Amino acid sequence: MKFCVLEHVDVVVVTHEHGDHWVDAIEVAQRFDAYFVGIYETAQKAAQKGVKKAVGMNIGGPGEVEGLKIALTPAFHSGLPVGIVISSGSETLYHAGDTGLFTDMKLISELFHPDVALLPIGGFFTMDPEQAAIATTLLKPKVAIPMHYNTFPVIRQDPELFRKLVAEKAPDVEVVILKPGEYYEYKK
Repeated sequence: MKFCVLEHVDVVVVTHEHGDHWVDAIEVAQRFDAYFVGIYETAQKAAQKGVKKAVGMNIGGPGEVEGLKIALTPAFHSGLPVGIVISSGSETLYHAGDTGLFTDMKLISELFHPDVALLPIGGFFTMDPEQAAIATTLLKPKVAIPMHYNTFPVIRQDPELFRKLVAEKAPDVEVVILKPGEYYEYKK
């Protein structure tokens, strides 16, 4: 199922190799001759599948790709999971990837100061709404966007519950709920 039409892509960043995260990413990177950034082993596999601009990184300090500073962070999930921090210089996004809650999210906040945090709320394989709301207290973003929910029955969640819990635990954080195919543009 396709949700949107892409006109131009410079960089594709992947959190891990599960099919719902990287199969379309390979196709997009090939179609637009875009950079494909991921954990080293994932980038190597993408290159073997024909991606020309595969950039393998590891958890740690940022690298620069197409003018963006990109850092991979820990994530707790099966496979070789990572979170991703992307900074344009003026705005910073943290994509937690598929992960459970962990206290080093506070360190991610201290190091990178994310403006926007994308947090999984589906439960079962990742954080649930309550754990993701706690993550917002550690990360201290200006905006939190729930993700990785309602795509199949075992991860069915109500994003409004996440919004309610964030309002209680981190009232300064705005929650933006997107439908498939929608996008959000953050401006300071």
